[in-house]
Amino acid sequence: MNKKELTKALKELGIKHGAIVMLHSSYLSLGPFDGGPEAVVDAFLDAIGVKGTLMVPVFGALGVLTDVVKKRPGAVISPCPKGTVAAIGPKAEELTRDHWKADTAHGEGTPFTRLADLGGYVCLFGVDQDRNTTLHSIEALLKLPYLSDTSATFSTPEGESVTKTWKYYPGPHRDFIGIERYLRHEGLISIARIGNAQVRLMKAKDLFDICLELGEHDPAFALCNNPACADCVRQRAAIFADSMAHEAFRLAVSSRLAGRYVPEIIENMKAAGIKYVELDYLQGKPCAKMPADKLRRAVQDFLEEGIEVSALRLMYIPSEYEAVIKLAKDSVIPRVVFPLAENSCDAIEPAQIGEIHISFANNGQDSKLAAATFQKTRLGNVPPGFTFNPAAFVKAGEFPFLTSYRQGRFIKTIEQLDLVDATWCGESAGFARGNAEVKELLSILRCHNFSGWVCLGGGAAYPGSLADAARDLAVLIENM
Repeated sequence: MNKKELTKALKELGIKHGAIVMLHSSYLSLGPFDGGPEAVVDAFLDAIGVKGTLMVPVFGALGVLTDVVKKRPGAVISPCPKGTVAAIGPKAEELTRDHWKADTAHGEGTPFTRLADLGGYVCLFGVDQDRNTTLHSIEALLKLPYLSDTSATFSTPEGESVTKTWKYYPGPHRDFIGIERYLRHEGLISIARIGNAQVRLMKAKDLFDICLELGEHDPAFALCNNPACADCVRQRAAIFADSMAHEAFRLAVSSRLAGRYVPEIIENMKAAGIKYVELDYLQGKPCAKMPADKLRRAVQDFLEEGIEVSALRLMYIPSEYEAVIKLAKDSVIPRVVFPLAENSCDAIEPAQIGEIHISFANNGQDSKLAAATFQKTRLGNVPPGFTFNPAAFVKAGEFPFLTSYRQGRFIKTIEQLDLVDATWCGESAGFARGNAEVKELLSILRCHNFSGWVCLGGGAAYPGSLADAARDLAVLIENM
């Protein structure tokens, strides 16, 4: 091809005189071209005319065409060390001015959002949506929780040395390629083969409108579903953790559900975006039977990875409570969850002496017996809390929400909801797929701004992995 043929092809694609075009490009994709990279840039400038403006990203090694534009006489470079662009044309100054002053490198007040405001286009010349920097603008505008801060020291156009931090800066892998189908479905993208290059042209505002709507409904819209992609797994975890941070309750997970070994549990919890663990089993053995030094080491290993222990959980009724409470204290675990039993009062005095908070979980009793037994434990100066296990009330033949929760008047004493489900015949089930009425229980607690604990897999088995349980919870909340 030559410059004249390329100019004609760009006009047929939809680039008009006076257009503002953000160009992402691969010169090599074009194939043999008469005149080299300089002639390709000239063809774009001819297509947009003297009233048009051409803009390219120049914040890294982004191809030879970006270097050509950057070095052209009259090119304006945006004064920002992050998300830097170069522009040629009458709108160049308007697009790039004060870029460094914006709160983000790609969001409001940057060349990328101004491009949309001015009716500009994005052209992908021999590259796909993965190279479309404008999509980072949409992430920044949505303030997606997996984005991070970035800082730099640089000189302003006035020569002043400034150190600045920009919020919501993009990180690793995205599935921007998967977004294109929405543009095609709405007929908002033109695609043509020019030389050997596949070239795409779309209005920046259309891209913003579609992707902002997608992101409002699904903050993971730009992430892939590949479980082997560590980047997107981590970013999805950040989204989940952010959604849980907006809840009044604190979310924990049973160590038995999270994994068998401490490193495995840590990895799975980080992948799920959960930072509290309730220690019931490690390596298939009850944590309450572990030597204090080993349990303390496990607690420390969790803390070093940013995971806190919410409680030590017993799945059996101990003959001596004092030893368990001493184990918790020696292991720096501030709270113990015991099964409710006739001898539960024996735990009160050792817990107060050891300054360990205790909670009692229903253990197969019906709600009347559970409430009466629990009431006997609340006569001390620091009364224990109640851990409501809906699967155990199903085992007792009760509807956990319609009967147990109301009949036992646990609203006054509940400090933890074990998020587990089961059928009448005793089989474990996914959330809201059994008879434990977990959707109703969680909903009413959220209405009360419940500030206690919700524990995934607490006190009963869950029929799946921690990842499955986290997804189950997200769907449960989304449908409330």
